[in-house]
Amino acid sequence: MDAALWVSKTGLDAQQMRMNVISNNLANVNTTGFKRDRAVFEDLLYQNVRQAGGQTTANTQSPTGLMLGTGVKVVATEKIAAQGNMINTQNSLDLAITGDGYFQITQQDGTLAYTRDGNFKISSTGQVVTANGALLQPPITIPNNASSVTVGLDGTVSAELNAGGGQQNLGVIQIARFVNPSGLTPIGNNLMTGSAASGQPQVLQPGVAGAGKINQGSLEASNVNVVEEMVNMIETQRAYEINSKSISAVDGMLKFLNQNM
Repeated sequence: MDAALWVSKTGLDAQQMRMNVISNNLANVNTTGFKRDRAVFEDLLYQNVRQAGGQTTANTQSPTGLMLGTGVKVVATEKIAAQGNMINTQNSLDLAITGDGYFQITQQDGTLAYTRDGNFKISSTGQVVTANGALLQPPITIPNNASSVTVGLDGTVSAELNAGGGQQNLGVIQIARFVNPSGLTPIGNNLMTGSAASGQPQVLQPGVAGAGKINQGSLEASNVNVVEEMVNMIETQRAYEINSKSISAVDGMLKFLNQNM
């Protein structure tokens, strides 16, 4: 009977962790480029009391075994990479990827991180940076005398210069694809880093070899569905309550034994 208490405890822990995942999804419902998480459950080891197929007599075998489960655990949180809705901002430096791929961002330590957040700004030196000042990779520098900036679907960046200076090509924005995007490691600030599970990045020009295209003047909204998350929250709450009632029921059974033995 003590085992039932511990099994119910693992259920409480797992549902609490799932609630944390749901809460984080809801907290980031307005975060640009955010991809919602899903908690992945796995049952724990089983206590093998009697093996299936064991001899019950000299001529018969047990058709089923007697195996007692020891509970559940959350084995992983998986990023759901579904496309978010497009928000039209009409800002020339707001970029959204339609399809597969991530913008490449250079961190302060020189390593690369990846993001779907295309809310870019211009630094004091004219370089295109994130809202936190991290450089877009490959770097794009906008001249001081630029009157407008145009980014094509294929990532080509050009600027129209003042005083009839003509058009100047500023470079090409490349995006990175991964064989397993769910294996990327989120590090905050709308950034993710590669891991052994994600595989090595494949750096491509937008629209080539399965890479997504870039939409200028738009941002990709979070792919969190509030209604779906609320349903998941209610389901998690009920599962937590049931596990709590299991503990109460076992406690009542133990109390009965103590009082009547």
